[in-house]
Amino acid sequence: MTTSKAREETVLEAVRARRELVNEAIPEELPVQQPERLYEASRYLLDAGGKRLRPTVLLATAEALADVEPLSTDYRSFPTLQGETIDMMDAAVSVEVIQSFTLIHDDIMDDDDLRRGVPAVHREYDLETAILAGDTLYSKAFEIMLETGADPSQTVDALDVLATTCTKICEGQALDVTFEKRDSVAPEEYLEMVEQKTAVLYAASACLPAILQGADQETIDALYGYGLDIGRAFQIQDDVLDLTVPSDKLGKQRGSDLVEEKQTLITVHARDQGVDIEGLVDTEDVDAVTEAEIDDAVAELEEAGSISYANETARDLVEQGKDRLDVLPDNEARELLCEIADYLIERGY
Repeated sequence: MTTSKAREETVLEAVRARRELVNEAIPEELPVQQPERLYEASRYLLDAGGKRLRPTVLLATAEALADVEPLSTDYRSFPTLQGETIDMMDAAVSVEVIQSFTLIHDDIMDDDDLRRGVPAVHREYDLETAILAGDTLYSKAFEIMLETGADPSQTVDALDVLATTCTKICEGQALDVTFEKRDSVAPEEYLEMVEQKTAVLYAASACLPAILQGADQETIDALYGYGLDIGRAFQIQDDVLDLTVPSDKLGKQRGSDLVEEKQTLITVHARDQGVDIEGLVDTEDVDAVTEAEIDDAVAELEEAGSISYANETARDLVEQGKDRLDVLPDNEARELLCEIADYLIERGY
């Protein structure tokens, strides 16, 4: 049986290898051109780093479908199921560009100062430039997806998925904002919001290779479901980590979601158990809350079974997602996709 530590090492190495290739491709697909300030701002977060988890899911899925050994085949000339070749790296860059677009706009909406250890785009440049940079990335993602060289009908289907994904991300963000103004949210509503805000880009990353490579609809749908499941699990686990990981490892104040009264699956469940969520911490200032206050709040949430509920929900989603991978050939890349799913809910900081 693979241990959690061994799995983490396997996944991080797989991500690192693909991240390097994606990082090399980004300047090729999104060069800094005139007007330079706009394109520098557009590239700013992409150049600042990031794990590149979504491109890794996309590239590993492509390898599993093609039944090739991981990292053995040039992504720029990748085999389809009909024996032709396409540029799968373009698809990988496209989803990462979409991810960066959402981060820029999220930081503007939340008025955050930092992202990936550097000033947020609207802080480094200005609000107007940041908005334009996000819009540029949004449109460039579609341009890049058009360059894969896939069959025209498959390209149209891929663009349809990308467009629908962007719409759902915006809908999910809108739901999240609405939830902050509501006293209560049902677990089903929270999971729907997470699906739209976070999981749909994982779903797109998993199914786009199948579309571009010419797989059947059953395979496309199963891979989309895999992405939705692991994406929801990823966000739920983030909710847990916000409460359980020390601040110095988390990179922000532990319990900040609780202080800011954000709706999470943990607080949704706890409220249903009769916990006074608003009374768990006395301060509304993230910088002023103490570790002792968060410890007491976590203890109450644990007593209510809410953290265990979130962990179990995430685990169930991961197992469901892994079951969907039965549509793929039994190979090393498919196993990597299973390990990525497990890693997303076992990871630390």
